[in-house]
Amino acid sequence: MSKLKLKFCSTSSLQSSVAKNQKILLGNQQDPISAQQQENLINFGNIDQKRRNDYAGDRFIPRKKKKFSILTETKAPAQDIASSQAALEMLYKQQILDQEPIIEPESGSLKFINQNNFQYKNEHIYYIDSIDPKNYNSPLVDHKYFALPETISSYYGKYIRKIPKVPFKVLDAPQLQDDFYLNLIDWSNQNTLSVALNNCVYLWNAQSSKVTKLLDLCNDVVTSVGWSIRGPLLGVGTNNGEVQIWDACKLQKVRTLQSHTARVGTLCFAENILSSGSRDKSILQRDLRQKEDYFFKSLAHKQEVCGLKWSPDNQLLASGGNDNKLYIWSAAQLDKPIFKFTEHQAAVKAIAWSPHQHGLLASGGGTADKTIRFWNALEGKMLSKEDTGSQVCNLMFSKMENELISTHGYSQHQIVLWKCNGMKRIATLIGHTSRVLYLAMSPDGYTIVTGAGDETLRFWSIYPQSIGNQQNNQCQLAPQNISIR
Repeated sequence: MSKLKLKFCSTSSLQSSVAKNQKILLGNQQDPISAQQQENLINFGNIDQKRRNDYAGDRFIPRKKKKFSILTETKAPAQDIASSQAALEMLYKQQILDQEPIIEPESGSLKFINQNNFQYKNEHIYYIDSIDPKNYNSPLVDHKYFALPETISSYYGKYIRKIPKVPFKVLDAPQLQDDFYLNLIDWSNQNTLSVALNNCVYLWNAQSSKVTKLLDLCNDVVTSVGWSIRGPLLGVGTNNGEVQIWDACKLQKVRTLQSHTARVGTLCFAENILSSGSRDKSILQRDLRQKEDYFFKSLAHKQEVCGLKWSPDNQLLASGGNDNKLYIWSAAQLDKPIFKFTEHQAAVKAIAWSPHQHGLLASGGGTADKTIRFWNALEGKMLSKEDTGSQVCNLMFSKMENELISTHGYSQHQIVLWKCNGMKRIATLIGHTSRVLYLAMSPDGYTIVTGAGDETLRFWSIYPQSIGNQQNNQCQLAPQNISIR
């Protein structure tokens, strides 16, 4: 049986190997090597030699990453995707695995021929034979070792994902306001859906389908609702500028905060901090553990604040306004935004943070804009944009996959599920007859609910559940009309 040979390489031999690789790559007109690659190759050689000198034993055993795979043939990366990892892999194959680089005469691409009989393979990693530089450079794709991560599709094996085109449940929601700037539904982590209908707030238990009336305002209208992250607290914003805190378990009001001078259109929790945006152009930060109504007031927007979202780590706050501006705030610096984005051409209500990639933010513009834009909120850069052809009312990242859900108003009134890598449409759901203004997701991530000016709430199943759950829910495949009241 052939054995894997390990060679002791001197500094001169490593440098000669680096020069040989440079010569081969420079001869390939399609994939010239960059100065950064040369530096990476030299740095790797020096580090590797240092490790050998430090080791006092009679053998040197290379350290390999757990998921590193050795293939018989691996296409060398193009110029746009050349990186230090590619240089490391190239030198590793030549020095350790006795693989010789050759250039194909037809395509001019660089390949390595494995001269050993060993091949290591991971069944859960699917390697990309041909990589699009645009997709690789996009922050929306995991490009570690040029491999796609295991997703829900591979987890379910041969299961072919089918997304139903009709909702499995429909709730009538009379007097659900047809107002783009409001946020009237939210789904808690305790599996309770809150719905604001005119001056009332109703709680719908997703497990028992029981409806409970939480509050009924006198001479006022509910303009926003928002659940706390862990506890049963529900924030309720009103047209008169009040923010009420309710305990949904006890059905009791905890406190009333009065600081805004106009309607409160958006609420967002971050641990014990409640942020509220209003038509009076202000954003108030409230600590519910303190007696004061708020501890900080921001006046950066020039018109109504209609979108607020805290990042998953509660360190960054994104705010959108009717002034077409998108601002990023740091939890450690609330006196002024750390980044200001002015590319949108209409009101920015739709805001979503990615749970899969740190610092990735998506935003959507109104009727005059119709675009979804992706931002690197850590560096303040726009990454890409997608023209949707209609008003973007809501955005939400999937909890299961690297996918994005958008709801739309004028003029298509649809729900779209996007694959973030390349922004490809996976499914388009049509059922509402008016603007799809409201969106919420179940705590398990399998179901979304949408609300529209047609005064209905529609529940959509966008991800496969276990076989047992599917059998139990077969009776709900046909739309059922039930009143939320």
